[in-house]
Amino acid sequence: MKNVLRERKTLHLEKLDPIDRRELPEEAAAAVLCRAEEIAVTLAESPAAHRTLDHPELIRLVDTHAAALPGAVRTALRPPDTAAGATIIGRLPVDDGDLGPTPRDWRHAADPACPASFRLDIAMLLLARCAGEPFGWQGQQSGRLVNNILPTPGHEDEQSGASSTILLSPHTEDAFHPERAHLLLLGCLRNPDRVGTTVSSIRQAELDSDTRRRLAEPVLPILPDVSYGEDFSAHRPAPVPTVAPGAAGPTLRYDPAYTPLDDADPEYRCAYGHLGSELERTCHRAVLEPGELLLMDNDVVVHGRVPFTPRYDGTDRWLKRVNIRLARRRAPEEARESGYGQVTVRPFPAAGEEISNRPVNRGMQ
Repeated sequence: MKNVLRERKTLHLEKLDPIDRRELPEEAAAAVLCRAEEIAVTLAESPAAHRTLDHPELIRLVDTHAAALPGAVRTALRPPDTAAGATIIGRLPVDDGDLGPTPRDWRHAADPACPASFRLDIAMLLLARCAGEPFGWQGQQSGRLVNNILPTPGHEDEQSGASSTILLSPHTEDAFHPERAHLLLLGCLRNPDRVGTTVSSIRQAELDSDTRRRLAEPVLPILPDVSYGEDFSAHRPAPVPTVAPGAAGPTLRYDPAYTPLDDADPEYRCAYGHLGSELERTCHRAVLEPGELLLMDNDVVVHGRVPFTPRYDGTDRWLKRVNIRLARRRAPEEARESGYGQVTVRPFPAAGEEISNRPVNRGMQ
């Protein structure tokens, strides 16, 4: 599939309103890690629940401890409401010496032999729970609620979080699915080469009325990325709008690497290309330091990553990622989409639900 964005290492940044920065007070950040450690110690006494992120006991503990965190944590994790649609939150006190080497792939990062990584998984869940409902995908990283994002040998040039040497094109997270996250939370554990995460907002893009009209038409489908597999022939692709009206302004559903643009008419491809140029023009580059968090509105922002050369020596970039749902409605038409058979993992209760009454794996709602 043709990618309308040019692959290059230097992104042109216009003078735009910067990405918002919020401070997580030192005592609040310490409370998050302290609660995470307490949960990890409690789970160590229960072999059945130990190191299982969606186990009911862990979910109960995260819910209980998240509710007891200082109000400053929930304030810092509120949805971004600026034009940039994203905020950098600083920071958790991450000790590089405790992490051990950057794992070779997400499976190694999830290994029980890495206790520091597990404690930070819990910390990420605590933070995400203060923002909304953390969830995962059955078909991605074995359904884990916290994903590990790191360069992986053999995946250097693919359009996924495991890549490195190519530009990871700006995209809506899980754009193919109607139950995609409302918010996306990235936490930096290690970034010695200061690799930038790219962030572009539809709120800062300049589109004329004709372009908006064409992009609001459901012309092309968006397919799942390679992290979910490659054969989706059993599911009929559903065309979706790229830009749509929302309660707080335009929303964006965009993933050019997995959109069959050659199937569209020239006028639509021109409109799509103009959107891509605007997202490039308004792109911010967020260089996260260890312990910093990047919170993005996934209905407004597309994100990617600049290319870098991995060393595979245990010192490479390492992020953690959590998908978060809010009580925010999307277009009713999305409920009719198949989601290509991909099922969410949603063990946390919504308002008014008890954990014991909620199934761990839940599909389309």
